[in-house]
Amino acid sequence: MAPVTFFDTHCHAHFSAYKDDADIVIQETLDAGTWMILVGTQSTTSANAITVAKRFPEGILAAIGLHPNHLHVMHFDEDELSVQTRSERFDPDYYDALAADSHVIAVGECGIDLYRLPESLDRTEVLETQKEQFQLQIAFADKHNLPLIIHCRDAHDEVLAILRETIAAGGVKRRGVVHSFTGTWKEAEQYIALGFFIGFNGIITFPPRKAAPEAHEALLEAVRNVPLDRLLIETDAPYLTPIPKRGERNHPAHVRYVAERVAQLRGVTVEAVAEQTTQNAARLFLSSRSL
Repeated sequence: MAPVTFFDTHCHAHFSAYKDDADIVIQETLDAGTWMILVGTQSTTSANAITVAKRFPEGILAAIGLHPNHLHVMHFDEDELSVQTRSERFDPDYYDALAADSHVIAVGECGIDLYRLPESLDRTEVLETQKEQFQLQIAFADKHNLPLIIHCRDAHDEVLAILRETIAAGGVKRRGVVHSFTGTWKEAEQYIALGFFIGFNGIITFPPRKAAPEAHEALLEAVRNVPLDRLLIETDAPYLTPIPKRGERNHPAHVRYVAERVAQLRGVTVEAVAEQTTQNAARLFLSSRSL
């Protein structure tokens, strides 16, 4: 395997979008010098992340957790790919067995999503369920001494409030990363102050949306300002394919395009971004292990 150059800290190369060529995609990524974390979103994809990771001698790690969109039945399109969710609740006993595997290095993705909500349910009721399930997974992460991979969409106030309260009570010991960050520098700064990393993906390569150019510029400001030693790169593959590969199924090796955009925005070399973000990923997720 090639020396580690990039670290895709969030992808789903074990999802059905890769049912015909997952091992090929993963081997291509490893051959390109990129490690990756296969992130679960519910019980079956969490277990499958471990199953796929075990097929490779190194370079593939797993995260286990329950995404807030999987708490209720919903159907939606995510970046031109169809997503069908089912109603599920976090079962600590089930996930205890998964966490015993050495490939598991994080809990997630878990968190709060107020962007996509089931139309048939009251928003307040859905939010309370999401908060409860997020807090359960925070406690689970502490029990197993694992960091969190946090999904937050249109819910920074809610997520920050839970993290502050839990940290004040001595929880969230290993902290974690706010993945697929699309907020402002002010919001990112609050997570960093709590000890979290900020994860950026192909969204930072997209052109601004005509309806919200100010939000795009606020995101780019965050990319410029997040301390490099608190920044992680990811793909969220198969979703959010970066430019110049937009329109294709995303690939974990495309994380290099995210690194290139970070380097461009910050006025540093791609090599500097690659080296520091890989060190960051190792520090957060591997702690006692070495790349």
